[in-house]
Amino acid sequence: MMATETATLGGGCFWCIEGALRHLDGVSRAESGYAGGHVDNPTYEQVCGKKTGHAEVVQIDFDPAKVSYADLLRMFFTLHDPTTKDRQGNDIGPQYRSIILTHSPEQEATAREVIAEIDASGIWGARAVTEVVPLDRFWPGEAEHQDYFARNPWAGYCRVIVAPKVAKFRKTFADRLKKGAA
Repeated sequence: MMATETATLGGGCFWCIEGALRHLDGVSRAESGYAGGHVDNPTYEQVCGKKTGHAEVVQIDFDPAKVSYADLLRMFFTLHDPTTKDRQGNDIGPQYRSIILTHSPEQEATAREVIAEIDASGIWGARAVTEVVPLDRFWPGEAEHQDYFARNPWAGYCRVIVAPKVAKFRKTFADRLKKGAA
């Protein structure tokens, strides 16, 4: 039986993060939703209204024997710019912030180590502003947001924003993808 861990990550639109990470070998679930706010059971419209405090996030169940939490975070940091506060490209607002919602003190320590590694590398040209906070509650997103990119690859936002990120991710991490996902 596979031992799983859970990670909850936000880095802009959840369609991009979910669309890429769901294909990693060792990932058994990638679910779009909301976390980090103060409103119970928020809707997409409420979160986009910027008053709930929630970020668009993806909750991922993974097998740490196949993909470590640190490697998952390193891959996550290739999918968004962690140096911009409340913004990813043209997506602006606190719901698009870079955030890691930890499930344990060990995850918190690892997240801080990986952020320090990313900062030290200078790859982004500025320091990460990624929040690292304990997960209070994850609220699953509405059904239409689950597997959005897979179901809507020709939608305008998917063609212009999501598809290039997912393609770059698949090319960069081809050796880490599930068989048949490349």
